[in-house]
Amino acid sequence: MASGPTVLMRLVASAYSIAQKAGTIVRRVIAEGDLGIVEKTSPTDLQTKADRMAQMSICSSLARKFPKLTIIGEELVVWVDPLDGTKEYTEGLLDNVTVLIGIAYEGKAIAGVINQPYYNYQAGPGAALGRTIWGILGLGAFGFQLKEVPAGKHIITTTRSHSNKLVTDCVTAMNPDDVLRVGGAGNKIIQLIEGKASAYVFASPGCKKWDTCAPEVILHAVGGKLTDVHGNALQYDKEVKHMNSAGVLASLRNHDYYASRVPESVKNALVP
Repeated sequence: MASGPTVLMRLVASAYSIAQKAGTIVRRVIAEGDLGIVEKTSPTDLQTKADRMAQMSICSSLARKFPKLTIIGEELVVWVDPLDGTKEYTEGLLDNVTVLIGIAYEGKAIAGVINQPYYNYQAGPGAALGRTIWGILGLGAFGFQLKEVPAGKHIITTTRSHSNKLVTDCVTAMNPDDVLRVGGAGNKIIQLIEGKASAYVFASPGCKKWDTCAPEVILHAVGGKLTDVHGNALQYDKEVKHMNSAGVLASLRNHDYYASRVPESVKNALVP
């Protein structure tokens, strides 16, 4: 990397603290009681005051600390989702919510930070809220305890609010023992690395690069894999289209098994 590993470590360290600050903003907005909800493209595609304020905080902090870094630009690309799981946030499903900062180099996701503003929120009054998970490809992932679903179990995590026939057909083809329908791409990857699910299946073009960049790094750093439904790696260079148009398929182990069960009808419908 032309800019060197020192710059990457500085950037990851800054992203860690910036994500924590964004998590504080997310908690503050909901505590104040006015979410400032607006619809973007549909009633399930929402934006809140927390999205806007966290985005502003993340981008301004990165610009101030790294004035030569263009967010979504140059060789080093930073993909930001200030509030992943917005719909669930508006409905009080706070454990679904994450702040995502992913870093890519030459099109490949290489470092990522996931902040969970409401981690531990069900522990009752006075509990310390929030945690930050981070990882660098080749170094590892930190801030959680790696667990796996029992051998032979196929537990699928998938979308809660953006399902359709393609998603349902693909999930059914996995012959799952159980299906978990939850919000947020970051949240679903955390389910994989903490042993709650064995695969994340989303046979739809609704997910975007800022949803998957940071989570992909965390998963890959512990031996997992994230691809589209065709088994292709996702690209994160600045020219790439933001939509993951061929869906998302992720697993901690046995990725080939899940990829082999994706129906041809689903593959034909989702063009890379």
